[in-house]
Amino acid sequence: MPLKIMPHGRLQEWVAEEKGFFAAEGLDYTFVLDSGDYGIHAVRRDDAGEVRTGAFETFGAGRDGADVSCACHWATSAAASERAGHLVTTAYSVAPCAIVVPPESSVRAPEDLAGVPIGVGYHSGSHFATVQALEDVLGPDELKLTFQGPPNERLDALLGRQVEAATAWGVPLYIAEAFGFRKVVDATFMIGFLVTGSGASKADIEKYLAALRRAQMEIDLRPELYKHYHLRSVPEKYRDQVDVRAFGTGERIVFLPYTSEVFDATRQWTEARNLFPGAPSAGYDEVALVLSRTDRGNPRYLTLIRVPCSAPSQISRITPAAATSNTCMVRDCSLASTNALVSMMRTPAASASS
Repeated sequence: MPLKIMPHGRLQEWVAEEKGFFAAEGLDYTFVLDSGDYGIHAVRRDDAGEVRTGAFETFGAGRDGADVSCACHWATSAAASERAGHLVTTAYSVAPCAIVVPPESSVRAPEDLAGVPIGVGYHSGSHFATVQALEDVLGPDELKLTFQGPPNERLDALLGRQVEAATAWGVPLYIAEAFGFRKVVDATFMIGFLVTGSGASKADIEKYLAALRRAQMEIDLRPELYKHYHLRSVPEKYRDQVDVRAFGTGERIVFLPYTSEVFDATRQWTEARNLFPGAPSAGYDEVALVLSRTDRGNPRYLTLIRVPCSAPSQISRITPAAATSNTCMVRDCSLASTNALVSMMRTPAASASS
């Protein structure tokens, strides 16, 4: 059965498809493309003109049948705690995000946002990133949020001057900047992967991530070759008004563990601010999708031993501390010293001691 992937308005999935990385990994896949505005379809406003549904709620609604999809790490961690899916702990991504204002706005510094309603998405990255970015700047009674729907709905409200400020990330942020909107404060945040499909295998998720890793390197190396894929995330009404060559590269996938410590810190942060209803029911060990390339989110280490040709003869072997350990010995004849130079290079690859 193909892995059903919901793209997240970023470049990596399209690059992986173009370059044949999914096929090279042996992944059978399909894209869930009719997913509305980042997973939200009909936008319904309440009597106050706000949209009280967001990324967190879409996981409970099934995410259009996707097996794997993404949202801010606050939402994916909370959804996993509610047993809406399993959290991928071998990677996350980082999204460019900012609170922006119209060019004519008198707001110039973060402090000027006191009392100014800021458009965000309910229970979504923009919501939590705004709180995180401003809580050390503004008092609780000075931070004003207005829930203006998912990213493109919120972009419309911003460009239409229906809100005085808004938090935008990824392509909507680049569009706002193309229209002259100014960044007041950066609000970059983490995004998590959640596996919600009951038929998704761990092997398929590993293949998916391996392809995305290769795609990320392609984007890092030659971003100009792939920015045209941003057009897939630009609403049609704005496509002839922006030049995606001026955009940044958007989300960057980071292949580091989303550890139990990060999970717990995220939960503590949201609980302290009463950002989600009710108490979480599941912990990290219950929600983490344990893949063969990780150890429940705890990184392992590789010890690199550089040994000069003139090293003492007694340095003949290294005994690993555990069966899972790995040690690499490299002989370097260019070293002038007669003593063995031992250095430790930490990577999430293996664990050893010398």
